[in-house]
Amino acid sequence: MHRRTLLSASLGLASLGGLAYWGSRASALPELTAHTGGGRAFGTTVSIRVLHEDPRTAQAAIAEALRHIRQVDALMSLHQPHSQVYQLNATGQLANPDPHLRQVLDYARQLASQTGGAFDVTVQPLWLAFSQAQAQGALPAPAAMAQAKALVNWQDVRVEADQVRLTQPGMAITLNGLAQGYAVDLALAALRAHGITHALLDTGEFGAIGHKSGDQPWVLGIKNPRQADTLAARVPLDGRQLATSGDYETVFSPDFRHHHIFDPATGDSPTTLASATVLAPTGLMADGLSTAFLVMGADKALALAAALPQVDALLVGKDGSRRKTAYFPELTA
Repeated sequence: MHRRTLLSASLGLASLGGLAYWGSRASALPELTAHTGGGRAFGTTVSIRVLHEDPRTAQAAIAEALRHIRQVDALMSLHQPHSQVYQLNATGQLANPDPHLRQVLDYARQLASQTGGAFDVTVQPLWLAFSQAQAQGALPAPAAMAQAKALVNWQDVRVEADQVRLTQPGMAITLNGLAQGYAVDLALAALRAHGITHALLDTGEFGAIGHKSGDQPWVLGIKNPRQADTLAARVPLDGRQLATSGDYETVFSPDFRHHHIFDPATGDSPTTLASATVLAPTGLMADGLSTAFLVMGADKALALAAALPQVDALLVGKDGSRRKTAYFPELTA
């Protein structure tokens, strides 16, 4: 989960290095002071910036938001042995799943159905096949890919109130295309519960409430998928949450043909899009849809976006072409 190679917003923290961009440096809202906080989650640094008149309230809100972010990471990590996703993958079953895990898995099933299976949390065996081959300086053999692909089927995940089961031996799930967006939603709810009305946060996906200054929105710079020092777009946040998926975050071949996002239908990476940026009402939706759209390709992705309320998308092709929904907000100056 290292989305900072895709896009970033400046939260005024040195940990974000040179990846920052969020528009002009206008003064904060009248009588409000900027407060920042951050920590480690999802294998990277997460950051929060709030504007509030009371430092104690601001820091309490930030601490609570960070607690929720870490909670999601602890539940859904692929690598932490105590996480419920790790335990599910290790044994094929999980008793008493946390309500947050059930909610994310329920949305994963909904999204898989909406996208005709283009989004599928059971692609983890494909990731493992490519990762193991990469350690040997190669791509997986056709037999290894076929074996992994045979384990990919979102309908073989059974989610019930008291248990989750993977019905095929050897199956494994990944929530890397949902967990960071869901963490955005929980963190924003925590900030609002403390009376915060202006904030920007970065879990690898982005969420914002209110404004950056006066009536000026928070603005994110979307990285160009092939030119790291240029932007594909500048996007003002309008109360929706934003996520980007790209073919260059983790690559298994230098030509970007094989990377960390997989098309369940082929067992390999999708071939037409380099990045997909999505604005949606929730971080969970934005995160999942950005992955799904990269797999679906531009025509199907734009058709689905048009059918979903308050969803907009910017799609950049491997050839550098750009397509977007009619109301995708983009600053030109």
